[in-house]
Amino acid sequence: MKQLPIHSLIASDMQAVDAVIRARLFSGVSLVQQVAEYIVAGGGKRLRPALLLLSCGSVGYADGQHHVLAAVVEFIHTATLLHDDVVDESALRRGRDTANAQFGNAASVLVGDFLYSRAFQMMAGVGSMRVMQVLADATNTIAEGEVLQLMNCHNADITVDDYLCVVRYKTAKLFEASARLGAILANAAPAMEEGLADYGMHVGTAFQIVDDVLDYSGEEGAIGKQLGDDLAEGKPTLPLIHVMKAGTTAQSKAVRTALEEGGRESFDVIIEAVRSTGALDVAMAAAADEVARAKQALSALPNTQYRDALIQLADFAVARKY
Repeated sequence: MKQLPIHSLIASDMQAVDAVIRARLFSGVSLVQQVAEYIVAGGGKRLRPALLLLSCGSVGYADGQHHVLAAVVEFIHTATLLHDDVVDESALRRGRDTANAQFGNAASVLVGDFLYSRAFQMMAGVGSMRVMQVLADATNTIAEGEVLQLMNCHNADITVDDYLCVVRYKTAKLFEASARLGAILANAAPAMEEGLADYGMHVGTAFQIVDDVLDYSGEEGAIGKQLGDDLAEGKPTLPLIHVMKAGTTAQSKAVRTALEEGGRESFDVIIEAVRSTGALDVAMAAAADEVARAKQALSALPNTQYRDALIQLADFAVARKY
């Protein structure tokens, strides 16, 4: 896992979370164990567990259940990755073969189901109906977001609002839930809980917008996947929506055709259109606005090193190169 500066504050907690993850990955079915360990050991920034731990710290909770729930949100996230890669027919994630490329689609889907069900076993053990409700609602919303994204593939007519709806459902919802859980565990005041939830939602939205920008501006070695994957899958992300709105007739037509037909054949033409219309700057400005909203949402929290770390995490969402 690539370390962020904020991890020094929660280093021991993250070690405890990793221990929970390793212990709860166990299955007597060898293929389940093999695929689950492959995907979880594949790296990643562990942002959602870190967000939950920082949220707990910001409201003064440190009684142990946060380690279990941080592992739960990582399991839920990992399950979505397994299913995403099958749906998208992806072959590369985090610089190595996806689980479906390594073990096949059937194994990936079924092990994703195992991780979802294991996550629910673990959250049930926490014994909090509020926790169960938040995570059950989040998981359901994520599934709806996946379906919305599937419906929008190859659709060149979606609006910015349509795009943001998918982002809020598919990505931001688990960030929101992770931040909210810290307040729930601590029985924090409603203003703190809603502030942390809003923070998580805005950070998650910024994170996904930047992820979509990196598909046209990143370095493959850094982001760990092939550039142009979104275009090849016909995903109308914010940079492409801007080109269709602000570009020349030829540029708009090129993007529309590429989205509707999929593939990377016109990737160089699309990259030029994205750059010449300032689409990346527009998307990054939208991400920066989300981060500003996230920081404002923390105003109800006490001024501590954990709140400072949450601010740093928000800044990382837009500054990252991977």
